[in-house]
Amino acid sequence: MNKDFRKILEDLHIQPRDLSFYRTAFTHRSILNERKDIKQSNERMEFLGDAVLSFVISSLFFKQKPNDTEGDLTNLRAYIIKTESLAKAAETLHLGRFLQLSRGEEQSGGRDSLQLLANTYEAVLGAIFLDLGIMYASRFIQKTLLPIFEQELKLGAPRDPKSELQEVAQHKLQVAPRYKIITTSGPDHAKKFSVGVFLNAKQIGQGKGSSKQQAEEEAAKQALTKLLR
Repeated sequence: MNKDFRKILEDLHIQPRDLSFYRTAFTHRSILNERKDIKQSNERMEFLGDAVLSFVISSLFFKQKPNDTEGDLTNLRAYIIKTESLAKAAETLHLGRFLQLSRGEEQSGGRDSLQLLANTYEAVLGAIFLDLGIMYASRFIQKTLLPIFEQELKLGAPRDPKSELQEVAQHKLQVAPRYKIITTSGPDHAKKFSVGVFLNAKQIGQGKGSSKQQAEEEAAKQALTKLLR
């Protein structure tokens, strides 16, 4: 593990024990094609980190916001746990510079990819959980992710276009919107999604984005414009 990253953890009062977890957390799958001595990428650790993140955020909000409804808590959690948010936290920590990437990924800007940075944040969180347990994983989240959302944590998340479309569609047409990926393009580290939103099998909006969630939100905004005319 890079000594600079170790210093980042120590500044957060996190003392790593088993460095192999963190080496894996910074191993992108692309490097496996070039380094036969490396056997495992960070994908499994990312999977674990995603689950830890959802649990910690849910637990914190449940305790800190006793008067919020389930819908309020779900909306705030979704607003915080998204690709753009995790990538921002990863950028603040400069996680991209510690990644082990193939030459191709390096040359095509993989270190700056929002999706790749978000995945790395989750993988690092998974490594902390495996190495030190849930308390330190929670500390990492509270010190690196939640401070980005100080205003939202006080006032609540802005209105989510997908939730608003759900309410409008139910009220006006008594149906729920359905989202479908229409096309994907680009390499894994910089995928672009085109998503359509449908009501009664009729497409009423389409959006594009660097993540499926972002594209769905753009599609929902377009649909709302049509429904609220």
